Amino acid sequence: MEHLSAADALTLAAHAADKQGPGNLLRVVLIVMVVGCVLVGWLLLRGYRK
Repeated sequence: MEHLSAADALTLAAHAADKQGPGNLLRVVLIVMVVGCVLVGWLLLRGYRK
């Protein structure tokens, strides 16, 4: 087994992250959607309390 320097390991990790696709973007979109739905639900329920 060969030893990798820190720069080589970082380069390999960056290339592997590029090949993973839209995972991070999709995760952010889903989190924003859930938070938005919770806020809209809270605002609607708060308005119907009166």
